[in-house]
Amino acid sequence: MCSYHEQDRASMGQRIALDLELVKGLRFFDPHIHMVSRTTDDYQSMADAGIVGLIEPAFWLGQPRTGIDTFRDYYSSLVGWERFRASQFGIRHFCTIGLNSREANNEALAEAVMELLPFYIYKEGVVGVGEIGFDDQTAAEEKYYRLQLELAKEAGLPVQVHTPHRDKTRGTSRSMDIALEHGLDPGMVIIDHNTEETVKEVLDKGFWAAFTIYPFTKMGNERMVQIVKEYGPERIMVNSAADWGISDPLAVPKTAALMVKSGISKVAIELVCYKNAITAFAQSGQLDEGLLNEKIDVDQGQKFEGNSILRGGQQPRRDTGSIIIS
Repeated sequence: MCSYHEQDRASMGQRIALDLELVKGLRFFDPHIHMVSRTTDDYQSMADAGIVGLIEPAFWLGQPRTGIDTFRDYYSSLVGWERFRASQFGIRHFCTIGLNSREANNEALAEAVMELLPFYIYKEGVVGVGEIGFDDQTAAEEKYYRLQLELAKEAGLPVQVHTPHRDKTRGTSRSMDIALEHGLDPGMVIIDHNTEETVKEVLDKGFWAAFTIYPFTKMGNERMVQIVKEYGPERIMVNSAADWGISDPLAVPKTAALMVKSGISKVAIELVCYKNAITAFAQSGQLDEGLLNEKIDVDQGQKFEGNSILRGGQQPRRDTGSIIIS
């Protein structure tokens, strides 16, 4: 006999499958997800759900890095191993590169990172500088935010801005004001982690408004439906920001399914869950919809620097609906 928890998990799986049936045939693009923290099975599930492309922003790994070589290795993984791992499931992987706001407060290390960034922001697959901005809204965070805005201007790259969890309204306004002060076109700046309190100002000022569907914090997908109904789909995009915390790499297609149930048009859903992010980050010159239309020939026997996603005598997974793992 199944326990209550087992029954809950089983019924949850059925609900998820039913929801994704509503968006079958649609394609999705997640413009903010931290795949370095996710398993290869997540890539499989994302591909099955219709996610064809993603952007992985450089971010804080949960504990402070202690030396410049750790940043170098991390950035190298974003333009190397993670691009390869995504390709093994037919997903196009892009990234943004930057010094995150939390680690900007270690000024000695931040100075070294600033010297390193130009070696990575021009690499293939890098579609912006990010995620950068404020956390505690300190003087050091502002200093390195400003320096990276100038770096993005020089490179002609979009900027992906992390807005703070605390005092979000003030932090969001400051982020935009500083970007304008540095002469950035608002259309080149994606303001992320918006809420009901920030969305109007972001859109009124001409910036892109990104929303993170993250369980129990940031934005729930029922609230996201209401925002799209109120403001429409223009310059709005949805992401998962799935990372090492309690998060969901299928947040984008699940939100799209809820939008279908709520009567939002497929045209609007395609904009907020696919096209808008592509339009915003295509300004990098590294991404266009035509590239996403090209099918990736998946060969899971391929290797990246001598390593594949397979272990031992594993064969590529084919029957993803089976509960038997052989």
